Amino acid sequence: MELNFTFFFNSILLGVGLAMDAFSVSLANGLNEPAMGRRRQWVIAGVFAGFQALMPMLGWICVHSLVEAFHTVELLVPYIALGLLLLIGGGMVREGLKGGEQTEHKPLTAGVLLAQGVATSIDALSVGFTIADYEIWEAVLAAALIAAVTFAVCRAGLLLGKTMGVRLAGKASILGGGILIFIGLEIFLQSLL
Repeated sequence: MELNFTFFFNSILLGVGLAMDAFSVSLANGLNEPAMGRRRQWVIAGVFAGFQALMPMLGWICVHSLVEAFHTVELLVPYIALGLLLLIGGGMVREGLKGGEQTEHKPLTAGVLLAQGVATSIDALSVGFTIADYEIWEAVLAAALIAAVTFAVCRAGLLLGKTMGVRLAGKASILGGGILIFIGLEIFLQSLL
C-alpha cells in the first residue's frame, strides 16, 4: 500500500463512519452535563478518539496473529455493546426520572467514560480486517487519522449537547440516556441482519 489520496480518503471515511456512535454518546454527555468545561470536553473526546484508534489496531493484530480467537470475540461484540449502553443509558434515564426538574447534573465518572469508550468502539475491531493488508506503520497512520476524525466529531457532539442541554434542563438526562439505549439497540439489531 502506498500513501496516496485514496489511503487518506479511505482512512478519513472510516473515521467518520466509526465516530457516529461516539458522536451520539458525546451528544448525550453534553446534554447530561451542560456546564462542562473545555478541558473536560478535550479529555472526553480524547478518550473516544483513543479507543477508536486502539480497536482497529487490536483488530489488525488479531488478523495477523489470533484470527480464530477474534472470530469468537466478534460474535460477542453486539451483546457487549448492548449491555454496556443499556446499563449506562438506563441509569441516566432512571436518574432523570427520579430527579424531576433538577438542574444539578451528575458529572461523568472515569469508569462510565471508559465503558462508553469501549461500547462505542468495540465494533471497530472488525476494521482490522479491512486494513489487514497494511504494513504496521500504515495501520498506525490509519488509526491516527481515525482518532483525529473521532476527536473532532466528538467535540462537535459535546458542544451541541451542551447547547441543547442548557435548553432542555432537567429532561437532558432522560434524552441522553434514551440516545445511549437507542445506540445499543441499533448495534445489536444490525448484527442480526
